[in-house]
Amino acid sequence: MSVDARLSINQATIKHADLATALHVTAQAGVEAIGLWREPVNEVGLTTAAAMLADSGLRFTTHCRAGFFTMPEGPARRASLDDNRVAIDETATLAAAGAAGSTAVLVLVAGGLAEGSRDLVGARERVRDAIGELAPYAQAAGVTLAIEPLHPMFASDRCVVSTLEQALDIAADFAPDVVGAAVDTFHIFWDPDVLPAIERAGREGRIATYQVCDWKTPLPADVLLSRHYPGDGVIDFAALTRAVAATGYDRDIEVEIFNADIWADDPAAVVARTAAAFGDAVAPHLAGARAATA
Repeated sequence: MSVDARLSINQATIKHADLATALHVTAQAGVEAIGLWREPVNEVGLTTAAAMLADSGLRFTTHCRAGFFTMPEGPARRASLDDNRVAIDETATLAAAGAAGSTAVLVLVAGGLAEGSRDLVGARERVRDAIGELAPYAQAAGVTLAIEPLHPMFASDRCVVSTLEQALDIAADFAPDVVGAAVDTFHIFWDPDVLPAIERAGREGRIATYQVCDWKTPLPADVLLSRHYPGDGVIDFAALTRAVAATGYDRDIEVEIFNADIWADDPAAVVARTAAAFGDAVAPHLAGARAATA
């Protein structure tokens, strides 16, 4: 089976695989890139993780995740910002260790409403303020902060930034190479203004990463685990992918799936099925894609 050269496996797709296994099954399948998560990196230590990544020969596409800074000023907010700086350092180190073409992108999930609060507007302003504090540090490290809008069902507990337009409005205060946006099909496919927002993101140079997975109902009790292989649900990957490609976006594209049944499967089988699904549902719509590899 040929594997599209722009496919990246986000480590969440094989969540129960440790870092060594994730790197091995990804490279073994002929996939050229991987996005990592902080927890498995920290399990082995950053220095060891960077060496393992370098040995794998894989490109590094994103580091997940940081953010969670919507709380009012106080010790918890200071601790969160300090941890975000650590995540920036991790991202820079891993990007330097990855193969040529790696990208130093740190995905930010803003966080939900503070306990007892109903102030969405104020929470979004605290996101803007937090990014303002972090941006100079990220710029010095050569890291792009990618604000990820999440589906509105997560607005109260996980992310007060619900649309790509909202993410771009926050990012507009900063240089595009310092603050951009994560375009994730699962979270934005429903938005009637998503195609103009993608065009704007491209025009402003702010698409830091393009992530894909599918949406299918009924949703499970834990809606966080409702992602599916591309092509298994209702998302129009043709329209979204063509819109992203039309902006000139030419980086790797991650498949990021949260699904308990998929996590329970053999990681090598998951990577193989992910590559096949990407080849069928996403790759045909990529203008100017790098040639596929066998």
